[in-house]
Amino acid sequence: MIEPFVAFLLILIVSSLIYLCSRQLAYKTSASEEKSLMYACGEKVFSKKLSVNVTLYKYLIFFVILDSPALILAFAALALEMINPFSLLIYLTIILVADLLLLGGY
Repeated sequence: MIEPFVAFLLILIVSSLIYLCSRQLAYKTSASEEKSLMYACGEKVFSKKLSVNVTLYKYLIFFVILDSPALILAFAALALEMINPFSLLIYLTIILVADLLLLGGY
């Protein structure tokens, strides 16, 4: 039980050291006012508030609900000896009900 914890701490310490060393060694530029005003081709760009269009959010929800279970079931099929097939059927039923509810609200 202690070995995974020690391995996690070692990985955390090594990755933190790599991050801190690379932060110290990284090339730092001095931002001048002229550089910050110009865009790629010398055009002056005035920043506006970014408007986000969220009209297609239902398609994202459909994608997450329909594709995530396929990936989970693919991995579960590899370990079918350890998993009860009845629990997979319950999981598929819950996903089917969620899909039907989403389609009804569409």
